[in-house]
Amino acid sequence: MASLKDMRNRIASVKATRKITKAMQMVAAAKLRRAQEAATAARPYAERMAEVLGSLASKVADKTGASPLLVGTGKDQVHLLIVMTAERGLCGGFNSNIAKLARADANRLIANGKTVKILTVGRKGADNLRRDLGRNIVERKDFQGVRQLTFSHAEGLGKRVLEMFEAGEFDVATLYFSEFKSVIAQKPTALQLIPATVSEAPGAAAATKGGAAAVHEYEPSEEEVLGFLLSRNISTQIFRGLLENSASFYGSQMTAMDNATRNAGDMINKLTIKYNRQRQANITKELIEIISGAEAV
Repeated sequence: MASLKDMRNRIASVKATRKITKAMQMVAAAKLRRAQEAATAARPYAERMAEVLGSLASKVADKTGASPLLVGTGKDQVHLLIVMTAERGLCGGFNSNIAKLARADANRLIANGKTVKILTVGRKGADNLRRDLGRNIVERKDFQGVRQLTFSHAEGLGKRVLEMFEAGEFDVATLYFSEFKSVIAQKPTALQLIPATVSEAPGAAAATKGGAAAVHEYEPSEEEVLGFLLSRNISTQIFRGLLENSASFYGSQMTAMDNATRNAGDMINKLTIKYNRQRQANITKELIEIISGAEAV
């Protein structure tokens, strides 16, 4: 049985841990507010970009010479998985959930005879996938030490993905990140970047229902505008993924640290009760020994 000194030391250690987890929770809550605002502000731009791409794609997709970023290479053999996670842990299942989704898709593709290449963004993603898919990791990008992610970081990743695609290193590219829903809910998401997934244009939907479809004219030409937007869309979606990941990370970390703080408080209460009982038992034992000795005399 542990001595009273050992129990006092353990209680003091748990109290110190509780102070750390409480501080981390407060820091994550402060950073979450800014990260959530940035992720929310980026969504309308990305959604509007998808609408414009859908409008243009409906006009030029059937024409010859369409961009490979839209129609693909005609093959489906080599897949590039861009797995974005955090640089740090202590955030519950945030990193493992993203890696789990990417691992499941990678194993399914490999089982179907496809070639899988993985580009990891964030240290935890590479660490998580290294054990069973280490041979498939072709490149890793870390943002350790970067205090605030900007569009330039996403643009650099987008250019690298385009370089690999133009070099014929893959046929399909899919982005993995965690979409921020709320502080306690983050959804691991897979978004296909190449070939671009475009939805039906709002004008086409209105025309289908019998409404008046808006007519847009593009200058210099629909093909040139679409080619530029397709390249821009890759960086835009990567940037959105980075912002969504940042908000999801801080939300998950805040929840995890709050649970850790509560668990530490419960442990302190249990250890304190155990310490008091042990101390009372020792006092009772000493009193019994004193009384027994006095009666013997």
